[in-house]
Amino acid sequence: MTEPMADATHWAARRERGSFLGLKFTAWLVRLLGRRPVAPVIYLIVSYFFLTGRRVRGHVADYQRRLAAWSGRSDLFPRGAVFAQYMAFGDCLLDRFDVWRGALRLHSVSMDDPDGVRDALLGGGRGQILVCTHLGNLDVCRAMAEIGEGVALNVLMHLPRAAHFNRLLGESGDTRLRLMHVGDLDTSAMLDLAERLDRGEWLAIAGDRVAEHGARSTYVPFLGVPAPFPQGPWLMAAMLRARTNLVCCLKRDGRYRIHLRRFDDAAGWDRRRRDEHVSAAASRYADWLAERCLEAPLQWFNFHSYWPTVPGASHAR
Repeated sequence: MTEPMADATHWAARRERGSFLGLKFTAWLVRLLGRRPVAPVIYLIVSYFFLTGRRVRGHVADYQRRLAAWSGRSDLFPRGAVFAQYMAFGDCLLDRFDVWRGALRLHSVSMDDPDGVRDALLGGGRGQILVCTHLGNLDVCRAMAEIGEGVALNVLMHLPRAAHFNRLLGESGDTRLRLMHVGDLDTSAMLDLAERLDRGEWLAIAGDRVAEHGARSTYVPFLGVPAPFPQGPWLMAAMLRARTNLVCCLKRDGRYRIHLRRFDDAAGWDRRRRDEHVSAAASRYADWLAERCLEAPLQWFNFHSYWPTVPGASHAR
Protein backbone atom coordinates (compact mmCIF):
# COMPACT_ATOMS: atom_id res chain seq x y z
CA MET A 1 0.00 0.00 0.00
CA THR A 2 1.23 3.51 -0.67
CA GLU A 3 0.67 6.85 0.98
CA PRO A 4 0.03 9.56 -1.62
CA MET A 5 1.94 12.80 -1.23
CA ALA A 6 -0.66 14.71 -3.26
CA ASP A 7 -3.78 13.85 -5.18
CA ALA A 8 -2.11 14.88 -8.44
CA THR A 9 0.84 12.55 -7.88
CA HIS A 10 0.81 9.41 -10.01
CA TRP A 11 0.35 6.26 -7.94
CA ALA A 12 3.61 4.76 -9.22
CA ALA A 13 5.66 7.80 -8.18
CA ARG A 14 4.56 7.69 -4.56
CA ARG A 15 6.91 6.58 -1.83
CA GLU A 16 6.18 2.98 -0.90
CA ARG A 17 5.33 2.61 2.77
CA GLY A 18 7.13 -0.62 3.30
CA SER A 19 10.11 -2.44 1.82
CA PHE A 20 11.20 -5.66 0.22
CA LEU A 21 13.11 -6.63 3.38
CA GLY A 22 9.99 -6.06 5.46
CA LEU A 23 7.97 -8.20 3.06
CA LYS A 24 10.57 -10.96 3.17
CA PHE A 25 10.73 -10.83 6.97
CA THR A 26 6.95 -11.08 7.27
CA ALA A 27 6.86 -13.99 4.83
CA TRP A 28 9.56 -15.73 6.88
CA LEU A 29 7.64 -15.06 10.09
CA VAL A 30 4.44 -16.55 8.67
CA ARG A 31 6.36 -19.58 7.45
CA LEU A 32 7.95 -20.04 10.88
CA LEU A 33 4.97 -19.38 13.15
CA GLY A 34 1.97 -19.92 10.92
CA ARG A 35 -0.87 -17.60 10.05
CA ARG A 36 -2.72 -17.32 13.35
CA PRO A 37 0.11 -15.87 15.53
CA VAL A 38 1.08 -13.34 12.83
CA ALA A 39 -2.47 -12.23 11.94
CA PRO A 40 -2.80 -9.72 14.86
CA VAL A 41 0.46 -8.07 13.77
CA ILE A 42 -0.77 -7.71 10.18
CA TYR A 43 -4.09 -6.25 11.30
CA LEU A 44 -2.25 -3.83 13.62
CA ILE A 45 -0.08 -2.65 10.71
CA VAL A 46 -3.11 -2.21 8.47
CA SER A 47 -4.86 -0.26 11.23
CA TYR A 48 -1.83 2.05 11.42
CA PHE A 49 -2.12 2.74 7.67
CA PHE A 50 -5.82 3.44 8.14
CA LEU A 51 -5.24 5.92 10.96
CA THR A 52 -2.35 7.75 9.28
CA GLY A 53 -3.53 7.66 5.65
CA ARG A 54 -6.13 10.42 5.45
CA ARG A 55 -5.91 10.85 1.67
CA VAL A 56 -6.02 7.12 1.05
CA ARG A 57 -9.09 6.80 3.28
CA GLY A 58 -10.68 9.44 1.09
CA HIS A 59 -9.88 7.45 -2.07
CA VAL A 60 -11.47 4.33 -0.59
CA ALA A 61 -14.56 6.28 0.49
CA ASP A 62 -14.81 7.80 -2.99
CA TYR A 63 -14.82 4.33 -4.58
CA GLN A 64 -17.47 3.14 -2.13
CA ARG A 65 -19.71 6.14 -2.82
CA ARG A 66 -19.42 5.68 -6.58
CA LEU A 67 -20.14 1.94 -6.46
CA ALA A 68 -23.19 2.51 -4.23
CA ALA A 69 -24.52 5.27 -6.50
CA TRP A 70 -23.85 3.35 -9.72
CA SER A 71 -25.52 0.20 -8.41
CA GLY A 72 -28.42 2.05 -6.77
CA ARG A 73 -27.73 0.16 -3.54
CA SER A 74 -27.58 2.64 -0.70
CA ASP A 75 -27.17 -0.26 1.76
CA LEU A 76 -24.06 -1.64 0.04
CA PHE A 77 -21.60 -0.10 2.50
CA PRO A 78 -22.71 0.15 6.14
CA ARG A 79 -21.07 2.42 8.70
CA GLY A 80 -17.37 1.64 9.11
CA ALA A 81 -17.03 0.19 5.60
CA VAL A 82 -13.79 2.07 4.84
CA PHE A 83 -12.06 0.43 7.80
CA ALA A 84 -13.63 -2.90 6.79
CA GLN A 85 -12.02 -2.55 3.36
CA TYR A 86 -8.63 -2.04 5.02
CA MET A 87 -9.20 -5.17 7.08
CA ALA A 88 -10.11 -7.09 3.94
CA PHE A 89 -6.76 -5.98 2.55
CA GLY A 90 -5.02 -7.35 5.65
CA ASP A 91 -6.83 -10.66 5.19
CA CYS A 92 -5.72 -10.71 1.56
CA LEU A 93 -2.09 -10.15 2.64
CA LEU A 94 -2.29 -13.14 4.98
CA ASP A 95 -3.74 -15.23 2.18
CA ARG A 96 -0.88 -14.18 -0.11
CA PHE A 97 1.63 -15.41 2.45
CA ASP A 98 -0.33 -18.67 2.62
CA VAL A 99 -0.02 -19.00 -1.15
CA TRP A 100 3.72 -18.33 -1.01
CA ARG A 101 4.30 -20.99 1.63
CA GLY A 102 2.03 -23.52 -0.06
CA ALA A 103 -0.65 -23.50 2.64
CA LEU A 104 -3.44 -22.40 0.27
CA ARG A 105 -3.97 -25.37 -2.03
CA LEU A 106 -6.16 -25.95 -5.03
CA HIS A 107 -8.71 -28.03 -3.19
CA SER A 108 -9.68 -24.87 -1.26
CA VAL A 109 -10.22 -22.85 -4.45
CA SER A 110 -13.30 -23.27 -6.65
CA MET A 111 -13.53 -22.41 -10.33
CA ASP A 112 -16.01 -20.39 -12.39
CA ASP A 113 -14.95 -21.08 -15.98
CA PRO A 114 -17.92 -21.44 -18.36
CA ASP A 115 -15.74 -20.74 -21.43
CA GLY A 116 -13.13 -23.42 -20.84
CA VAL A 117 -10.13 -21.09 -20.35
CA ARG A 118 -8.49 -23.60 -18.00
CA ASP A 119 -8.72 -26.28 -20.69
CA ALA A 120 -6.88 -23.95 -23.06
CA LEU A 121 -4.23 -23.40 -20.40
CA LEU A 122 -3.71 -27.14 -20.03
CA GLY A 123 -4.17 -28.04 -23.66
CA GLY A 124 -0.86 -26.84 -25.05
CA GLY A 125 -0.60 -24.81 -28.21
CA ARG A 126 0.25 -21.15 -28.34
CA GLY A 127 0.06 -19.23 -25.09
CA GLN A 128 -2.52 -16.57 -24.33
CA ILE A 129 -2.91 -13.43 -22.21
CA LEU A 130 -4.69 -13.26 -18.86
CA VAL A 131 -5.88 -9.73 -18.04
CA CYS A 132 -6.26 -9.54 -14.28
CA THR A 133 -7.26 -6.86 -11.78
CA HIS A 134 -6.54 -5.35 -8.38
CA LEU A 135 -9.93 -6.59 -7.26
CA GLY A 136 -9.48 -9.63 -5.06
CA ASN A 137 -6.27 -11.59 -4.60
CA LEU A 138 -3.61 -10.70 -7.17
CA ASP A 139 -1.71 -13.87 -6.33
CA VAL A 140 -4.32 -15.73 -8.34
CA CYS A 141 -1.54 -15.65 -10.93
CA ARG A 142 0.45 -18.09 -8.88
CA ALA A 143 -2.64 -20.23 -8.39
CA MET A 144 -3.08 -20.24 -12.16
CA ALA A 145 0.50 -21.42 -12.60
CA GLU A 146 -0.24 -24.30 -10.22
CA ILE A 147 -3.49 -25.10 -12.01
CA GLY A 148 -1.48 -25.17 -15.23
CA GLU A 149 0.50 -28.13 -13.88
CA GLY A 150 3.80 -26.82 -15.14
CA VAL A 151 2.67 -24.19 -17.65
CA ALA A 152 4.99 -21.20 -17.26
CA LEU A 153 3.30 -17.93 -16.40
CA ASN A 154 4.93 -14.52 -16.96
CA VAL A 155 3.40 -11.76 -14.82
CA LEU A 156 3.86 -8.23 -16.13
CA MET A 157 3.45 -5.53 -13.49
CA HIS A 158 4.80 -2.20 -12.34
CA LEU A 159 7.54 -3.71 -10.22
CA PRO A 160 10.97 -2.01 -10.53
CA ARG A 161 12.36 -4.51 -8.02
CA ALA A 162 11.12 -7.52 -10.00
CA ALA A 163 14.43 -9.32 -9.56
CA HIS A 164 14.04 -9.19 -5.77
CA PHE A 165 10.53 -10.59 -5.89
CA ASN A 166 11.59 -13.29 -8.35
CA ARG A 167 14.27 -14.28 -5.86
CA LEU A 168 11.72 -14.35 -3.05
CA LEU A 169 9.43 -16.57 -5.13
CA GLY A 170 12.36 -18.81 -5.98
CA GLU A 171 13.23 -19.16 -2.31
CA SER A 172 9.64 -20.22 -1.66
CA GLY A 173 10.00 -22.99 -4.26
CA ASP A 174 8.05 -21.37 -7.09
CA THR A 175 10.02 -21.66 -10.33
CA ARG A 176 7.13 -21.43 -12.83
CA LEU A 177 6.17 -17.84 -12.09
CA ARG A 178 8.27 -15.05 -13.57
CA LEU A 179 7.66 -11.39 -12.71
CA MET A 180 8.52 -8.75 -15.29
CA HIS A 181 8.59 -4.97 -14.87
CA VAL A 182 6.30 -3.32 -17.44
CA GLY A 183 8.78 -0.46 -17.77
CA ASP A 184 11.26 -2.92 -19.31
CA LEU A 185 9.06 -3.82 -22.30
CA ASP A 186 11.19 -2.55 -25.16
CA THR A 187 11.37 -4.11 -28.63
CA SER A 188 13.69 -6.85 -27.44
CA ALA A 189 11.36 -7.70 -24.55
CA MET A 190 8.35 -7.85 -26.88
CA LEU A 191 10.20 -10.29 -29.16
CA ASP A 192 10.99 -12.36 -26.08
CA LEU A 193 7.32 -12.38 -25.08
CA ALA A 194 6.30 -13.46 -28.59
CA GLU A 195 8.73 -16.38 -28.33
CA ARG A 196 7.34 -17.29 -24.93
CA LEU A 197 3.80 -17.37 -26.30
CA ASP A 198 4.97 -19.54 -29.18
CA ARG A 199 6.48 -21.96 -26.63
CA GLY A 200 3.11 -22.24 -24.92
CA GLU A 201 3.81 -19.91 -22.00
CA TRP A 202 1.09 -17.53 -20.81
CA LEU A 203 1.23 -13.83 -19.93
CA ALA A 204 -0.66 -12.06 -17.15
CA ILE A 205 -1.09 -8.29 -16.89
CA ALA A 206 -3.41 -6.02 -14.91
CA GLY A 207 -5.96 -4.10 -16.92
CA ASP A 208 -6.98 -1.55 -14.28
CA ARG A 209 -3.87 0.50 -13.50
CA VAL A 210 -2.10 3.03 -15.74
CA ALA A 211 1.68 2.92 -15.53
CA GLU A 212 3.87 6.00 -15.21
CA HIS A 213 6.14 7.74 -17.76
CA GLY A 214 3.78 8.45 -20.62
CA ALA A 215 1.94 5.13 -20.71
CA ARG A 216 -1.03 5.32 -23.04
CA SER A 217 -4.49 5.29 -21.50
CA THR A 218 -8.06 5.66 -22.60
CA TYR A 219 -10.97 7.09 -20.63
CA VAL A 220 -14.01 4.82 -20.45
CA PRO A 221 -17.05 4.79 -18.13
CA PHE A 222 -16.39 3.02 -14.85
CA LEU A 223 -19.03 3.10 -12.11
CA GLY A 224 -20.80 5.81 -14.09
CA VAL A 225 -17.84 8.20 -14.48
CA PRO A 226 -15.02 8.20 -17.08
CA ALA A 227 -11.79 6.85 -15.64
CA PRO A 228 -8.38 6.16 -17.22
CA PHE A 229 -7.67 2.56 -18.14
CA PRO A 230 -4.38 1.37 -19.64
CA GLN A 231 -4.16 0.58 -23.32
CA GLY A 232 -1.15 -1.63 -22.63
CA PRO A 233 -2.86 -5.05 -22.31
CA TRP A 234 -4.82 -4.56 -25.51
CA LEU A 235 -1.92 -3.02 -27.48
CA MET A 236 0.22 -5.95 -26.37
CA ALA A 237 -2.43 -8.40 -27.51
CA ALA A 238 -2.59 -6.62 -30.88
CA MET A 239 1.18 -6.64 -31.36
CA LEU A 240 1.51 -10.26 -30.27
CA ARG A 241 -1.64 -11.33 -32.17
CA ALA A 242 -2.77 -13.11 -29.03
CA ARG A 243 -6.02 -14.23 -27.43
CA THR A 244 -7.04 -12.44 -24.23
CA ASN A 245 -8.95 -13.78 -21.24
CA LEU A 246 -10.19 -12.11 -18.05
CA VAL A 247 -9.41 -13.43 -14.59
CA CYS A 248 -10.01 -12.43 -10.99
CA CYS A 249 -10.05 -14.31 -7.71
CA LEU A 250 -12.65 -13.28 -5.12
CA LYS A 251 -13.15 -14.50 -1.58
CA ARG A 252 -16.69 -15.31 -0.52
CA ASP A 253 -17.64 -16.96 2.76
CA GLY A 254 -14.01 -17.76 3.52
CA ARG A 255 -13.39 -19.53 0.21
CA TYR A 256 -11.69 -18.30 -2.95
CA ARG A 257 -13.31 -18.60 -6.34
CA ILE A 258 -11.40 -18.02 -9.57
CA HIS A 259 -13.47 -16.37 -12.30
CA LEU A 260 -12.28 -16.93 -15.88
CA ARG A 261 -13.81 -15.56 -19.06
CA ARG A 262 -12.82 -15.61 -22.70
CA PHE A 263 -12.54 -12.06 -23.94
CA ASP A 264 -11.17 -11.46 -27.44
CA ASP A 265 -8.76 -12.65 -30.09
CA ALA A 266 -6.54 -9.79 -31.23
CA ALA A 267 -5.31 -11.89 -34.14
CA GLY A 268 -8.59 -11.05 -35.85
CA TRP A 269 -8.37 -7.30 -35.31
CA ASP A 270 -8.19 -5.01 -38.32
CA ARG A 271 -4.88 -3.19 -37.85
CA ARG A 272 -6.30 -0.07 -39.51
CA ARG A 273 -8.91 0.11 -36.72
CA ARG A 274 -6.59 -0.79 -33.85
CA ASP A 275 -7.43 2.30 -31.78
CA GLU A 276 -11.13 1.47 -32.00
CA HIS A 277 -10.50 -2.12 -30.95
CA VAL A 278 -8.34 -1.00 -27.99
CA SER A 279 -10.92 1.53 -26.78
CA ALA A 280 -13.75 -0.99 -27.11
CA ALA A 281 -11.74 -3.63 -25.23
CA ALA A 282 -10.98 -1.23 -22.37
CA SER A 283 -14.67 -0.28 -22.15
CA ARG A 284 -15.83 -3.90 -22.04
CA TYR A 285 -13.18 -4.70 -19.44
CA ALA A 286 -14.37 -1.79 -17.27
CA ASP A 287 -17.95 -3.07 -17.50
CA TRP A 288 -16.82 -6.54 -16.43
CA LEU A 289 -14.80 -5.08 -13.57
CA ALA A 290 -17.74 -3.04 -12.29
CA GLU A 291 -19.90 -6.15 -12.12
CA ARG A 292 -17.19 -8.02 -10.24
CA CYS A 293 -16.89 -5.13 -7.77
CA LEU A 294 -20.55 -5.68 -6.88
CA GLU A 295 -19.77 -9.33 -6.08
CA ALA A 296 -16.98 -8.40 -3.64
CA PRO A 297 -17.25 -4.66 -2.92
CA LEU A 298 -14.69 -4.62 -0.08
CA GLN A 299 -12.01 -6.37 -2.14
CA TRP A 300 -11.14 -3.41 -4.39
CA PHE A 301 -7.49 -2.84 -3.47
CA ASN A 302 -6.67 0.14 -5.71
CA PHE A 303 -5.77 2.48 -2.86
CA HIS A 304 -5.23 5.61 -4.94
CA SER A 305 -7.23 8.34 -6.64
CA TYR A 306 -8.89 6.56 -9.55
CA TRP A 307 -11.16 9.17 -11.07
CA PRO A 308 -9.95 12.58 -12.32
CA THR A 309 -10.64 15.42 -9.91
CA VAL A 310 -9.79 18.21 -12.34
CA PRO A 311 -12.83 19.54 -14.25
CA GLY A 312 -12.57 19.01 -17.99
CA ALA A 313 -9.82 16.41 -17.73
CA SER A 314 -8.73 15.10 -21.09
CA HIS A 315 -10.26 11.81 -22.20
CA ALA A 316 -7.13 10.67 -23.97
CA ARG A 317 -3.50 10.53 -23.10
